[in-house]
Amino acid sequence: MLEKLRKTVWEANVALPKNGLVLWTSGNASGRDPETGLVVIKPSGVLFDQLTSENLVVVDLQGNVVEGELKPSVDTASHLYVYRHRDDVHGMVHTHSPYATSFAIRGEPLRIYTTTSAAVFGGDIPVSDFATIGEEEIGREIVEKIGRNSAILLRSHGVFTLGKDVLTALKVAVILEETAQVVHFALLRGPVDPLPAEVVAAGYRVYHTNYGQKDRS
Repeated sequence: MLEKLRKTVWEANVALPKNGLVLWTSGNASGRDPETGLVVIKPSGVLFDQLTSENLVVVDLQGNVVEGELKPSVDTASHLYVYRHRDDVHGMVHTHSPYATSFAIRGEPLRIYTTTSAAVFGGDIPVSDFATIGEEEIGREIVEKIGRNSAILLRSHGVFTLGKDVLTALKVAVILEETAQVVHFALLRGPVDPLPAEVVAAGYRVYHTNYGQKDRS
C-alpha cells in the first residue's frame, strides 16, 4: 500500500540524521497521500539505520492503523491534527536540530537576517507556547501560531516544518537549521539588525516565482 509515498517518507526520515537534525531515535517525518488522505509516518522508537519503507506505519486521519505491525510515532496525533486542519500540507518533519532548538528553548522567534532565510520563509520563524508531547496540543499550537510560514519552533522542544510534500518539509528543516546556526554565530559577535520587511518580502517573492526548474511537460 502506498509504495511510492512509503519510499519518499523513508528517504526523508533517513535524511534527518544525515543532515544533523536528529540523534538516536528522535524526530520523524510523515507524508499524506492526497487521494486517500492516508498518512505514512515513522514508527516509534526505531533507529534510523534500522528503518525501512516496509516498517513505516500507515494511519488514517483519526489515528487508526491501516497498515503496519509497529506502533506509530508518539507525535502522530500532532501530525494528524495539522493534516486535518491544513488541506495544503502533505508533508511534515519534526526535528530537535540543535541550533534551531536553542531558540525554541529561549522562547525567541528566529528573525530573518539572511537573504536565504528571507527567500524560503518570508518572515520570522514563530515560537509556540509550551505543549505536551504525544497529544493533539502540539498540532493545535502549530496550526494557531505558524501563520503563513512553513516552520515553527516548539517551546522547549524542537522544530516542526510543513510542506506541499515531505521532501519540501525536509528542505525547510535543513535550511532552518542552517539559518539558526549562522544567526547564532553572528549574534555572538554583537547586535545585528534583521533584514527590513520589504527586503524579506521581495526575496520571498523572487524565490517562489523564479527559483528552480519549471515543469515543461
